[in-house]
Amino acid sequence: MPWRETCAMTERLRFIAAVEEGDATMAALCREFGISRKTGYQLLARYAAEGDDGLQDRSHAAHHHPHAVDDVTQERIVALRAKHPTWGARKLRARLQMDEPARKWPVASTIGELLHRHGLVIPRRRRIRTPSDVSPFATCCGPNDSWCIDYKGWFRTRDGRRCDPLTISDAHSRYLLRCQAVRRVDTRCAWPLLEATFREYGLPLAIRSDNGPPFASRGVGGLSRLAVWWIKLGIKPERIAPGRPSQNGRHERMHGTLQRDGCQPAASNRREQQRRFEAFRRIYNEERPHEALGNLPPSTAYQPSPRPFPARVPELVYPDHWQVRMVRQNGEMRWRGDHIFIGEVLAGEPIALQEGDDGSWLVHFGPVLLGSINSAGKFRRAGDRPQRGAALRLLVASRSAAPTN
Repeated sequence: MPWRETCAMTERLRFIAAVEEGDATMAALCREFGISRKTGYQLLARYAAEGDDGLQDRSHAAHHHPHAVDDVTQERIVALRAKHPTWGARKLRARLQMDEPARKWPVASTIGELLHRHGLVIPRRRRIRTPSDVSPFATCCGPNDSWCIDYKGWFRTRDGRRCDPLTISDAHSRYLLRCQAVRRVDTRCAWPLLEATFREYGLPLAIRSDNGPPFASRGVGGLSRLAVWWIKLGIKPERIAPGRPSQNGRHERMHGTLQRDGCQPAASNRREQQRRFEAFRRIYNEERPHEALGNLPPSTAYQPSPRPFPARVPELVYPDHWQVRMVRQNGEMRWRGDHIFIGEVLAGEPIALQEGDDGSWLVHFGPVLLGSINSAGKFRRAGDRPQRGAALRLLVASRSAAPTN
C-alpha cells in the first residue's frame, strides 16, 4: 500500500471544504485535523479575505521591531557614507558620535548590515598576511618623537603628467604634516618642503624612511645630503630594513587611505591634484576617526614640537677626548700622515674618532657610526663584511708566523 502524500496547503484546503459542507461542528473538525479552534477560525478568516492565497505559509517575524533603526538615523548614516565612501562602520559611528554625542547611534555591526542592505559595501578578497615581528615605533611615546617620510607611488594626472606625492606624518599621532606633489624625486625638491615643515611644526627627534634616495644612499653610513642636514639639526635618521615596509607600517597604511580618498580618480592636472591632497589632509587630520587613537582624529593628539627650526644650522659637538677631523672636498681626511677616504657626502663636515680597546679607532658623524680604522690605517665601513681574500691572507700570515717544531 503506497504512502499517501500530502502537504500543509492540501490539508488546509480539505479543512475549509469540510467546514463549508457543514456535516460536523468546528470543534470536531479541528480535533480531526489536529489544530486548535483559534487556528481554525483564523484559517477561515484568511480564506474569506484572500482566497487560496490566504492559506499560504507566512513569516513568523514580528511586524514591528522596538530596536529597529529609524529612517532619520539610516539617512544620516547613508549620507555620511556617501560623503566618505571608503570609511567603514566603526569610523562612521565614531564620526557621528563626535557630531551628535547626545544621539544614540547604532553599534558598528548594525551600521555594517545597513550598509550591506543599501549596496554600499564592495566585498574584498581576503589576503593572507604575514605577521610582522618588528615593532619599529615601540619607543615612540609622544608627538614629534619620530616622523615618517616617504614618496607615495606615482601616478599620472589626466593631462598625462607624472605626480609624485611626498608625504610626512607624525608616528605617534598619525598627523599628516605634509602631502605635496613634487616635480622630481630628488634632494632639490625635498629640501625646501622639509624646511617649510620644520618651520611650521618644529623639529622631531628622529625621521624614519626607507633606503632609497634622497633619504639615504649607498655611501658611508647610508647617509645622504638630507640625512647629514638632519643630523646637524639634532634629528636622528632611522632607516627601515631593506624589503621591510612593515617597519614603517603606520605611514604605509596612510598611503593606502590616500590612494583611495585622494588619488582616485586622478585630477585634471597637478595643481588640481594638490587641492585634492589638501582637502584629504584636512579630513584625515580633523575629521577621520583613527582606531589607534580611541576613534579620535589625529588633530586631537598632535601638537607642534617645542624645538624650533634654528636660524642657523648648529655645528656638531663631540666629547673632548675624541679626535675631530674635517673631511675634505674629495671625501678624504688626514690621519697620522695618511689620506683615508670616508665619503664625499661628508665633504666639509667634522667627524670624530673614538679610540677602542684593541687599538682601532671608531669613526662617528654625530650619533651615526661610520666605521673603524684599524692599526694598519685601513678604514672599514660599518656593516661591511670582510673580504674573503683579506681573511685568507690574514690566516696564511698567522700560520707562517707560528713557530714550527
